[in-house]
Parts: sequence; C-alpha cells; structure tokens
Amino acid sequence: MSHISGREDRRFEAAKKDQRSRFARDRDRILYCSAFRRLGGVTQIVRAGESDVFHNRLTHTMKVAQLGLRIAQNVTEKQPQEAAFHDINADVVEAACLAHDLGHPPFGHMGEYVLNSLVLGKPIEGKEPRWKADENGFEGNAQSFRVITKLAVRFSGEDGLDLTRATLGAVIKYPWKRDPDIPSQTSKWGYYEDDLEDFEFARVGFQHKEKTAEAEIMDWADDIAYSVHDLEDFHRCGAIPWARIFPLDPDRDPVDLDRMITNVKEKWYGHPSDADGRLRRAHERLSKLITTVGSNLILEPYEGTREQRQKIRLLTSQLIGRYLPAIRLSTEAEYSDTKVAVAIDQKMSDEVRLLKQIARDYIISSSALAGQQKGQKRILQDLFQDIYDDISSDKRTYLPKRFHHLCESGASAVRATADCIASLTENEAYALHARFNGYAAGSVLDPIVR
Repeated sequence: MSHISGREDRRFEAAKKDQRSRFARDRDRILYCSAFRRLGGVTQIVRAGESDVFHNRLTHTMKVAQLGLRIAQNVTEKQPQEAAFHDINADVVEAACLAHDLGHPPFGHMGEYVLNSLVLGKPIEGKEPRWKADENGFEGNAQSFRVITKLAVRFSGEDGLDLTRATLGAVIKYPWKRDPDIPSQTSKWGYYEDDLEDFEFARVGFQHKEKTAEAEIMDWADDIAYSVHDLEDFHRCGAIPWARIFPLDPDRDPVDLDRMITNVKEKWYGHPSDADGRLRRAHERLSKLITTVGSNLILEPYEGTREQRQKIRLLTSQLIGRYLPAIRLSTEAEYSDTKVAVAIDQKMSDEVRLLKQIARDYIISSSALAGQQKGQKRILQDLFQDIYDDISSDKRTYLPKRFHHLCESGASAVRATADCIASLTENEAYALHARFNGYAAGSVLDPIVR
C-alpha cells in the first residue's frame, strides 16, 4: 500500500478532464510551455549555439527524461511491491525530468552563481549594488520550481502550470530553502520564501530534507546524463586527454588522477573518510572498461569516422547500461527506519562522481571558457542593473512586454529582475545587452524578447 495520499491533487484544478491521466497531463503541460522550448538556447556546459557537437540544456533535458522514464519502468518491473509502496509513476518521473532545468539562467552554472550574488546584494567587481538584498538568493532548482508554480503562463486565472502534488514533489531535488547558517543549505536549495505555499502543498506527507522516490530517480537520471553525454561531447571535440587519465600501459600511472580525486572530494560535501580509496577503485574499474571498449578512442584523435562513432556509441551505451539499474527502492521496513526512499549502488555512484569531474577539470576550468565567461558575467551584471532600474521606477520604459506580468506578482523588484533574466535565452541576453548599451541598435520593429 502507498504511504502517500493526495498525489493527484492540484492546487487550482484549472482545467477540465480529458482522456489523459492526470500525470500524463503534467508531462504534456511542461513539454508545451515556452520555458521548455527556451532551453534550446541555454548552455549546458559550452555556450548554446557554439557548435552542433555540444549538448544544450534542451538536448540534455530530453536525455534525462528518457533515462528517468527507463529507470522508473525498470524499478517497477524489478521491485513491484516497493514501487507500489513508493507510488512510482513513469509519467511523473518523466515530467519531473522535463521540468528539472526550466529555471536555469543564461550562461550555465556561472550565470546561476552571478545571479545569486546579485540577488544577495554582494559587491560585484568592487561595485556596491543599489538594491536591497533578498536573503533567498537565486538557485536554478528553486527557480525551476518557481517557473512551474508561478511564472509559466497557462491559465487566465491562475499562475503556473497547476501540476499535481506528485509531479511538484518530484521536481524538488533539495527540499529546503536557503539558510546561511547551515553550510549544506547555502549552495543548493529548492524554493524561495515567495513560493512557500506551493512548496508546502507539494510536500504533504514528507519530512524535512526527505526527497520523494520519484525525485531521487530524476536526480540519478540527471547525474547519468551529465557524466556520460557531456563526456561524449568533449571527446568529439578533442578536449579530453584520455591517455593522461586512463593510460593503456598498465605500468604507467595516470598523470592527473591525484588532482582529480582532490577536486572530487572538494565538491563532495561531507565526503566519507575512505573517499580517496573508493575513488581510486572507481578509477580502476573505469580504466578497465574504457581501455577495453575504446582503446582506439584513447590513441587516435577523433575525426568522426564510422568506426570512431560506433566506438563512442558503444562506450556510452555500456556506461548507461551500467548505471541505469544501479538504483534500488527501499522496502517499507527500510523506509520506516531511515525515511530514505532509494539507495544507489556505491560503486556506481563513485564512478559517476569521477566521470563528472573529468568535464569540470578539462572543460569548465579551461582558460578559453573562463575568458568567455568573464564577458558573460559583465552582461548579467549590466542587465540586472538596467532591468532593476526600470522595474523599480514603475515606468517600465524599456522592459520587454513579455516581462511586465512578472512585475505584478507581488514579488520584490530584485526577485522580479532575477525572474526576467532567468527567462532569457542566451541570444536574447546578448541582444538586450547590446541594445541597452548602444553596441547594436537593431530595429525598433524587433522587440528581441517576445
């Protein structure tokens, strides 16, 4: 028997019933909202539109949704009793996966960090902000929840997409708000104070910090996609020095392993005392797999030959096949004791941590990307000041019409400014900044943001 009640409830019941299940309707509402389409113009790691080699937020999201769907189907088949107890529904998981990145702003995680600093009123490059800080800050996951509950436009009388309690709960990776006194709640959080009523509606039946089983599945699907598909991107563009990480010669030590392990542990909040040994064993397992399946990948520069494409597909397929079934639902007795809905195989989670670090070490930390981000940071700072000035003046002289309703929600001018910027594609951010600063006048017939 399920331990959760009211999963199909919506706050507003803003639409009539039709032939679909309530959870299938959630999936479709997310798929058709403009915030979802916008993800095609937002960075995953490398700037959206830079090259067809790289995933953007939309292609990443589609793969997360596919993985989440398959994981949900797998645990339902392999653990039917536990799946029934946790109320696992494949439509809910897929909907949560489709929604999980809707709030991410232009320019990837750098954009997220900059917006957080601006909302918190922190000085940027020596400049003191002219607005009152909002202690809730800015966080991409909290913004995704805000999009589906407040900002998305679907019904004339109600805000947001009016999703079911189950889907709202499955979107929440971090079921707490920002708390500067708790280190674990200052880097990631799941909602703002403005959205407390929606959060409380979504969280009926769950304790503080306890994720729903469907949210856990979504989170694991996201980790798999990030670690495997982004790695494939950077292999194609020749950015990963495979031989330094996984040398073919068994007598040769991996040159960069010590640094990678140190970096993983820095990102691993509250990492265990045996983290170093676990990560080294994870490296050994990955090295055996990668050098067996993809020895040519390590030795040859990628040129897109049929054989190379087949090899990289084989490798990514084997990695996904390795990680997809690594999640296990807790039994009713286990859940009663721990309030933890799922367990991830420790060996597999260690490998995923290591794979994710490869992208951080060789791409995210590159000087070329850092130079690009320096300019993007200035764009966000300038846009924040310009849009805040126009919103707080109540004149809305140059604010795009699409954002006027965001200023009428009762949110502060700082929060409304963050909402506006987080709703932009990267091309829109570049174009608005160029217009506001006189770099490119464009045409008065082109409103840029529609």
